[in-house]
Amino acid sequence: MTRLKLSDLADEKPVRLTVEVSARLHRELLAYAAVLNGGEARGAPAPERLIAPMIERFIATDRSFAKSRRSAQPG
Repeated sequence: MTRLKLSDLADEKPVRLTVEVSARLHRELLAYAAVLNGGEARGAPAPERLIAPMIERFIATDRSFAKSRRSAQPG
């Protein structure tokens, strides 16, 4: 089984953002969604549902960002 960085897609109340991505990135998102869906493109999550969890995961695992936030907090 392929180990992906995303495990599930939380169903929370969204805040709408408009983001433009390249055609190449869109194809990669489609491919990622298919792998996340067990290798099947049919029934895979829409690419736009992947973007927020990917950004959340990126921020959560960015050590420099975490260090910067800790040093910026008072106390």
